[in-house]
Order: sequence, then structure tokens, then C-alpha cells
Amino acid sequence: MTASRPRRALVIPAGMAMATAFAFLPNTAATAAPTAPPAAGAAASSADATPLSYVVNVRAGHGVPAQVKKAIGKAGGTIVTSYDRIGVVVVHSSNPDFAGAVRKVPGVHSAGATRNAPLPSAATTDTGTPKVLSAAEVAEAGAEAAAGQDPLQGLQWDLPAIKADKAHEKSLGSPEVTVAVIDTGVDDTHPDIAPNFDRAASVNCVSGKPDTSEGAWRPGPSESAHGTHVAGEIAAAKNGVGMTGVAPGVKVSGIKVSNPDGYFYTEAVVCGFMWAAEHGVDVTNNSYYTDPWYFNCKNDPDQKALVEAVTRASRYAEKKGAVNVAAAGNENYDLSADEITDPVSPNDGTPSDRVIDPSECLDIPTQLPGVVTVAATGAKGLKSSFSNYGRGVVDIAAPGGDSTAYQPPQAPATSGLILGPLPGGKWGYMAGTSMAAPHVAGVAALIKSTHPYAPPSLVKALLYAQADATACTDPYDINGDGKVDAVCEGPKNRNGFYGWGMADALDAVTR
Repeated sequence: MTASRPRRALVIPAGMAMATAFAFLPNTAATAAPTAPPAAGAAASSADATPLSYVVNVRAGHGVPAQVKKAIGKAGGTIVTSYDRIGVVVVHSSNPDFAGAVRKVPGVHSAGATRNAPLPSAATTDTGTPKVLSAAEVAEAGAEAAAGQDPLQGLQWDLPAIKADKAHEKSLGSPEVTVAVIDTGVDDTHPDIAPNFDRAASVNCVSGKPDTSEGAWRPGPSESAHGTHVAGEIAAAKNGVGMTGVAPGVKVSGIKVSNPDGYFYTEAVVCGFMWAAEHGVDVTNNSYYTDPWYFNCKNDPDQKALVEAVTRASRYAEKKGAVNVAAAGNENYDLSADEITDPVSPNDGTPSDRVIDPSECLDIPTQLPGVVTVAATGAKGLKSSFSNYGRGVVDIAAPGGDSTAYQPPQAPATSGLILGPLPGGKWGYMAGTSMAAPHVAGVAALIKSTHPYAPPSLVKALLYAQADATACTDPYDINGDGKVDAVCEGPKNRNGFYGWGMADALDAVTR
């Protein structure tokens, strides 16, 4: 694992002794350096101050009260946008005392900075790349493909692991169902994604305000392939090209929420959920945590405001019909433990080892009410070496890959990682709970296709009821060194490693 910024996606070369984090979000903060802040209490922004972004939470459904607008301006803030239906206001300000001043205003429920670094510059950095399939590997796989399979499907051990191959004999899913990939952007020109891409439900939300210009949802040339890979896992078309998604007949959209420096900030995440809510999205996939805090503690006024803003947005999306699916994380944390040491927060400032209670300090959106929390499994069906877990936190499990040395797949598959499309018409392997969540999002889309009038609560109930109950792995010694690597608690049908069990795509289209 990278010590400074472990994230949701991993790249694990075959034979490695330990799972290595593929940090698709870089280890560095924005490159622009903060300048000296204005004097304490200053309301006006000085010319050389560096602006930060804030969320101000007010009463939902009534717009921004006049006294709050006035106070925001008096404290040196500028309203970027306001999501009146959930009462979340996005503000920029160079006043370091902005949040404290606004919290005192009648009508303000909470307010907090969404970041520690300045608003992003145009700088980009890369810290890792997926394992890309060579042209020879693509050709070899295609030559060995079975009748009725897409050329690369033989490399996808993850499809039979959730019975998706059998499900496709019954249904590929409905084009009336859309899954939104809230992520780093989606390359909709990829031949495996283009046939199923929903442009109307796609957007760039990086600033916290929707940008619908053509292609704004795509990753830049130096930006992460993560969102494209996730989109293909969900809905790569069964079209005789490349690979096959879990639900290859449904639509997929791209909601870009990570900035050029790779951070997923609250205002962008709020915008993403709100866009999904207002554009008929049936499922959202969230394979990230909301920066800069891995865990947001509700006794901290800034972090409390971030939890409140994202909670309001995710709940609104569910109220409007979306099932929200999220990755559990890649640190082998027990999210039901009494305490966890978080060494990476804030990841855009100066992190320190802080001990937190995960029942009070939340990974958002992963631990929010109503969100489907997904743990990862490898090719042998065991919890992935890196996957977070926790009884009462993890809802369901799905293939996310693991080191091939730990969990090798059956032939013709050769890698224990997960295959997916990459920008520029390529394909490659990645691993992580980032890859597990889209498998569940795809199964949820198949359930919605089978039961088109089912509300989110019923889709989730069917998702859990249809899951294949999986007993705890005990003892769990994934690397075979004689030491227990994690402890699973709970019965076969509801435990800390697998939740209700392994997602089942065949039941999704037949029950």
C-alpha cells in the first residue's frame, strides 16, 4: 500500500507479496502554494489571498435566506451555486475565518471548508497506471474466445463469479435503465462504452456547478482511467468488441467529480448526486471517498458540514429513484472496530496519525445511511487482501480482484485482477473495492431492468435477498504466512467480510 494516499483502486502485478495501491488520486495537493492569509476576522478578500471552497447548509427547499446571503458576502464569500432543494450552498472565500463567521448566522445549520489546499491549478500528475493489455494479448484472447463471447470475455473470471454469463442468456438489461459513474470521468468514445452511453445524464461537476459542454465528462489526457474502467465493468456492450459488462444492455453515464489534481471534493460530489437525481438515473456508482478526510468526524465543525452536505445529496438522489452503491475501501480496515488509526487525513494538507471511532467519523459516501457498501473478493471467492470489512457496515460482496499469487483464476483467465476498458480504445487490469462496487451496480441495474417500477428500497431488498450467502473465512490467512490477516464476525447470511453474500446476476434477471 502507498503510505500517503491509499484509495479505492489497486494495480497488483502477478506474484507480488503484498497488494500495492494504485493511487489514482495523486499523493500531492494542488501545486499553487498558499499565500499569507488576511488578518483574523477580515471580511474582504485580499488581492493575494488564496480562495478555498466551502459548503453552507441551510434549511432545504426555501432558497438561501436573505440574512444568510448577506452574511456570506459580509464574510468575504461568493456564492458559486445553491442546491435549494437540499439547502446546500457552495461558496468560495479567501477569508480564513469565513466558516466560523457564517456558522453564527441564524438559519445556518453548518458550514465548513471542503479542502485545505487552494482551489486547483491546471497542474496534473500521474502516480500509477493500470496493467494495459498488449495488442498481442488482445489478439490471443480473441482467438481463444468461446462461441457467443466477446473477444476478451475469457479473461473475465469475475462474470461467472456472480453468474453474469448465465444471466446474459436470459437478459442483458434494459436500455431504459441508466447507471451513473460518479468518478474521474468516462471516455464515451471507447468502442465498448459508446453504444450504451447516456449523454443526457452526463456532466462535469468538478467546480460544484454542472458543466454540460460537449465532452466535459471525459478524463483529460493525463487524468485517471479509473472512471472509464468502472463504466465498462458495468455496461461494456456485448457487441463483438473487447469485453462484456455485468449489464451490457443498460445505459451508463459519466459524472466527472475529480479535479485535475485528482481530488473528489464535497461540492463536486454534491453536484454529482444532484445531477443524477434530476436526470433519471437509476443507480449511482461511487468508487471513491470524499477528500480531504478519509473519515469525517461529526464533532469537528468543518467535517460535520461535509457529512451533512453529502448526506443530503445522496438521500435526495435516492428519494428521486437512485440506488447508491459505494466501495468499502482498500486498507483492510475493520469498519466496525472501536477505533481505527487514520494516517492520511487531510490528504491535501499535512496528514497525521489520528485515532478515530468509525461509528462517529464516517467515510463518505460509503458509510452514509441508505448507501449499498461493497467489499471485494478475489478469484477464489475470498475477501480480497486489501478490502475493508466490518459486520453491520458491509452490505454485499463482489469481485474486486486480488494478487494473482493469492487468488489465481481458472484458465483461460490469467490475472487475478479485473479487466476493464481504458481511455483511447484500450483494455487493462485494475483491482480494488473500486472494481467490486460496479459489479454490484450492474446487478442492481439488472434488478431494475427486471422490475422497472421497483423503488430503490425494493431494489436493495432484492439485491440482498438474492445474494449468495457466504460464510466467514476463518481463519483468514490470505498470504499463507501463518498469521491471521483479518477476523470475520457474523453468520453465513450477514457477516463482516461478505455482508449478505456474493451478488447474484442470474437471480437478478430471473426472480
